[in-house]
Amino acid sequence: MDTGGNSLPGGADGVKRKVSYFYDPEVGNYYYGQGHPMKPHRMRMTHALLAHYGMLQHMHVLKPNPARDKDLARFHADDYVNFLRTITPETQQEQLRQLKRFNVGEDCPVFDGLYSFCQTSAGGSVGGAVKLNHGHCDIAVNWAGGLHHAKKCEASGFCYVNDIVLAILELLKVHERVLYIDIDIHHGDGVEEAFYTTDRVMTVSFHKFGDYFPGTGDVRDIGFGKGKYYSLNVPLDDGIDDESYQCLFKPIMGKVMEIFKPGAVVLQCGADSLSGDRLGCFNLSIKGHAECVRFMRSFNVPLLLVGGGGYTIRNVARCWCYETSVALGIELDDKIPQHEYYEYFGPDYTLHVAPSNMENKNSRHLLEEIKSKLLENLSRLQHAPSVQFQERPPDSELPQMEEDHDGEDERYDPDSDMELDDERKPLPGRVKSELAEPEPKDMDVVKEDEPDREVDLKCSEPLA
Repeated sequence: MDTGGNSLPGGADGVKRKVSYFYDPEVGNYYYGQGHPMKPHRMRMTHALLAHYGMLQHMHVLKPNPARDKDLARFHADDYVNFLRTITPETQQEQLRQLKRFNVGEDCPVFDGLYSFCQTSAGGSVGGAVKLNHGHCDIAVNWAGGLHHAKKCEASGFCYVNDIVLAILELLKVHERVLYIDIDIHHGDGVEEAFYTTDRVMTVSFHKFGDYFPGTGDVRDIGFGKGKYYSLNVPLDDGIDDESYQCLFKPIMGKVMEIFKPGAVVLQCGADSLSGDRLGCFNLSIKGHAECVRFMRSFNVPLLLVGGGGYTIRNVARCWCYETSVALGIELDDKIPQHEYYEYFGPDYTLHVAPSNMENKNSRHLLEEIKSKLLENLSRLQHAPSVQFQERPPDSELPQMEEDHDGEDERYDPDSDMELDDERKPLPGRVKSELAEPEPKDMDVVKEDEPDREVDLKCSEPLA
């Protein structure tokens, strides 16, 4: 197995890792609305599997501290944060102009507890980054995070606050370089755009491309200015299977680790790239999806795992449960233990499900072409960028712990200067959700073609 980057103590892949797992028991209660494919209940199902497989006792279980206005405003615009905090289902009819301005209403509905949900999601990812920064764990996990479409001034694709960008900005306070990897079926547009002009963050997204939400992520989108060649996009077609996916993922990520040498890695594990997803059209097995986690874990670099998409919720829970076991280095029985959501997993009641016999539209020739192009782009980066690492912002402190849920509540510094950066233009065409359709459908969205775009970030100063 390739190795690279800044190694954690402990060496070989077989060595157990210290894992911090963030979970708020309230997260499963949030409800996007009838017919909406995004179901926070999947996090509760995942947690139940972890509990009944006996994994919680092997992790430090933490209830995330909710991110506050000022934390979110380090990336998101103040008026957008204020809007999210104050809007309710009862008052939304009085704020139609604001709803339109911030792209809230259809794909991203107003629901009870919306702001608390955003605070929990962001708090878990930033809390994980703090844990990693302080060396308190090797791997941090926040399955309620991974909301990669949210923008600086607007919601998008079921995402309101970009917890990932916040977490990366927290990691940048300690690490000169941070790598972001996205294996959700949808392009990780919000995160890419946030760091499009810096060489301190490399973003790598593997996604369905062509007449599909959000319409961005062409192989030719490579970054701009200082960030040129620090954005990698791997555009894929329907039906990609484990073998085809890994023949791209491993050589590309191996080369990225060798050349970029990140101090920390954030891996977005969106489960809508699994076979049989309600909105997806890939054909990955759970083991194939988790192989990405296994491979990145093998580099022994501080790793933050976050969730993302995933709309066949029984398979999302299966996937994130199994990926937690991979993080821990624990083998699981394929037979799912009896628990309160056991009936969701019938008729087989197994952890793993076979992929379908759908056609793989990704030809070997096309995959080789994509791989060659990306490896060529990487070869233009002769070595890891030298960062003038001047006086860094103060570390987020870890105040007193509170016991909660088989673990403690680790809080980050209220005065942390973490900044969030996620911004995205509204796209014409239909939205990401197919609310009335249980079957996967491609989305008719016009592609943004902005190869030379320069993103206006609050964090552009420290990232330069």
